[in-house]
Amino acid sequence: MKPARTKTPRKLPVKKGSQTSLKDPVGVYCRVRPLSIPDQECCIEVISSTTVQLHTPEGYRLNRNGDYKETQYSFKQVFGTHTTQKELFDAVANPLVEDLIHGKNGLLFTYGVTGSGKTHTMTGSPGEGGLLPRCLDMIFNSVGSLQAKRYVFKSNDRNSMDIQCEVDALLERQKREATPNPKTPSSKRQVDPEFADMINVQEFCKAQDVDEDSVYGVFVSYIEIYNNYIYDLLEEALFDPIKPKWNSCSTPVKSTDFVPPQSKLLREDKNHNMYVAGCTEVEVKSTEEAFEVFWRGQKKRRIANTHLNRESSRSHSVFNIKLVQAPLDADGDNVLQEKEQITISQLSLVDLAGSERTNRTKAEGNRLREAGNINQSLMTLRTCMEVLRENQMYGTNKMVPYRDSKLTHLFKNYFDGEGKVRLIVCVNPKAEDYEESLQVMRFAEVTQEVEVARPVDKVICGLTPGRRYRHQARGGAVGDEPLVSEVVLQSFPPLPSCEILDVNDEQTLPRLIEALEKRHRLRQMMADEFSRQAIAFKALLQEFDNAVLNKENYIQGKLNEKEKVISGQKLEIEQLEKKNKTLEYKMEVLEKTAAIYEEDQRALQQRLEAQGQRLQRQLSDKRRLEARLQGMVTETSMKWEKECERRVAAKQLEMQNKLWVKDEKLKQLKAIVTEPKSDKPERPSRERDREKVTPRSASPPPVPNAPPIRLRHRRSRSAGDRWVDHKPASNVQTETVMQPHVPHAITVSVPSEKALAKCEKYMLTHQELASDGEIETKLIKGDVFKTRGGGQSVQFTDIETVKQESPTGRKRRSSTAAPAQPDGTESEWTDVETRCSVAVEMRAGSQLGPGYQHHAQPKRKKP
Repeated sequence: MKPARTKTPRKLPVKKGSQTSLKDPVGVYCRVRPLSIPDQECCIEVISSTTVQLHTPEGYRLNRNGDYKETQYSFKQVFGTHTTQKELFDAVANPLVEDLIHGKNGLLFTYGVTGSGKTHTMTGSPGEGGLLPRCLDMIFNSVGSLQAKRYVFKSNDRNSMDIQCEVDALLERQKREATPNPKTPSSKRQVDPEFADMINVQEFCKAQDVDEDSVYGVFVSYIEIYNNYIYDLLEEALFDPIKPKWNSCSTPVKSTDFVPPQSKLLREDKNHNMYVAGCTEVEVKSTEEAFEVFWRGQKKRRIANTHLNRESSRSHSVFNIKLVQAPLDADGDNVLQEKEQITISQLSLVDLAGSERTNRTKAEGNRLREAGNINQSLMTLRTCMEVLRENQMYGTNKMVPYRDSKLTHLFKNYFDGEGKVRLIVCVNPKAEDYEESLQVMRFAEVTQEVEVARPVDKVICGLTPGRRYRHQARGGAVGDEPLVSEVVLQSFPPLPSCEILDVNDEQTLPRLIEALEKRHRLRQMMADEFSRQAIAFKALLQEFDNAVLNKENYIQGKLNEKEKVISGQKLEIEQLEKKNKTLEYKMEVLEKTAAIYEEDQRALQQRLEAQGQRLQRQLSDKRRLEARLQGMVTETSMKWEKECERRVAAKQLEMQNKLWVKDEKLKQLKAIVTEPKSDKPERPSRERDREKVTPRSASPPPVPNAPPIRLRHRRSRSAGDRWVDHKPASNVQTETVMQPHVPHAITVSVPSEKALAKCEKYMLTHQELASDGEIETKLIKGDVFKTRGGGQSVQFTDIETVKQESPTGRKRRSSTAAPAQPDGTESEWTDVETRCSVAVEMRAGSQLGPGYQHHAQPKRKKP
């Protein structure tokens, strides 16, 4: 069986400064500022060096029904209220400065609500320098003696650096000194006492393993992001852009000097890094110069007095420290004039404006608009962190909305792997800031789950290390070595005293002559020796030249051979590259095809799952419908069984009554036919019919005959069940002999649920006036059923009618059909056919017996 082929992974382009294999999480630190009032209620407690706990204040607990909730949040390190600026710098900013000097980028944020100590952490206060002056001090302690001359490095508008020789740099320095530029501070100027205490760092701090075979240049820039616009705080304007002059009509003063500040644009350089186009970059040579530049821009930063903070920052400030590094040449005395060998690293110190709620700051007008833009940019930063975390944790590929804010767009490269990212969360433990602090903690919790690719180390230029010290050693030996003439003069014998004190002195001159002669002989000997050594040295030089020439020839031959080998290898490499491109193209085509197939497979799988789910739902619906139909069939069959039984019983009763009626008719017809003729036949009266006992047929009557003197009760066919006898109060009591009687009945005038719950049958006595003016009583019967809701329902099944007729209202046959006899006697019923024309009808279901309901019609005789 062939193994399953897996998809070939696509070769992703590796960006500069990113490593896909190594990633570091964003370092998030927490700093708790002291309370301004000692007895003030506190809602944040430091549990350990990495954990803080938030308590719900008393006021919030009362508003939320006493719900007391404590939440804990973990950080890389927590700094309490007694933490010094030095401890914070050593833990957070010191590693970033180390990376800066070794050619890596860094980003440091301070984040928190307004009044939480962000600016104090970043800038510091008199006597307690913040992170910014300490970073500058460490940089210049590390590379101060290795800096290049001013203007050797020159910044351009493409986020890169140009390099000049020392002669051009000297000319530019002379030109700048002739025309002083306020942008460039002077190292000879005295330190401003306003910030002198801030940069007076007592602790000496220096980076380790500094490359001493390179020269360095430090450039600083300072910008602010205000209302989502970028402004250069070091740009020299002809007026104060923060507080322009206004006249009494609230309009700007018309002046040629009034030029509004221009916002800067974000651009992307050739390495896809974002930078601020046209931003002022100042080269500085000391901590004092750098902080003086920062302080000049700090005075232009937009601040305002709000309800929560007397000096609230209304913009995000970004102070960039750019370190430029270039190696020395092979001799170690000049900078290597190759732009490709320049290494640029940057450390960005960001002081974010505080998030705030307008209902607490009581902001109006411009302050309200500023607060909205601040909160919007911070919300975009939080959204970017959440999307980055989701992409890394769940493998999604959602687009990170960097472009929604200038703040996130400027630093997008850091989150793509261009350097380390550190975040200091500053919190105020007072109870009034509980809700804002809770949101800050949640943002920090999301941020520290984001991972950033670790930047790669810089490429070594390949020159021999230790070049600077070797050059210095050579320069020192030349300065200390005595001249050859001095050595020769010292080797000669000393001259005797040449002072002649007496005219008769004859010894001084001969001694002097003798000494000079010795010197001359020694000089001649040295000259001869020098000539011999020179000849010998020339011979050695000649031999050395010959050897060098032979070596050069040999090396040239070897080089030619190597060049041939290299050219062959280049051809082979080119062929392999072409083959590699062809294979890459094929791989790309195969990857696209595989992606299409995988997409189709996913689509078909989704369709299959959807079909399966639909079939499952249909099967479930079918089962439910079958169960429901089975219940309905069972219920309907039971209902129809009862209905059929009832109808069969009713039909049997009806057929029995009809049979009985037919029997009665046949009996009467038989009696009429067999009755002997008499002269004066008389119709028996009703009383005699009641008293006369006539023989019955084999069919039993529905109701037995009752004595005429007693009231006859009509018994129901369901006498064994309990009944609800509903007799309305408006019914009239009749004086009939037969009365409906149901034993064990509950008689009510109005039906009630209690009575229906106790019985199985229901009977309604209804009276109405018939067409002949007599009262007709109907007995409407039904069955009582229990409903699912716990009540009762009645299903009517039968109606019985009790009707009373007056005998005086009936007309006889003879009075209407037979003419009067001449002798005045009544007509006789002698004709059998005439007598048989009287039809005896009984209502189906009636139990009154024969003779009570007669409707006679005379049979018309044929002419």
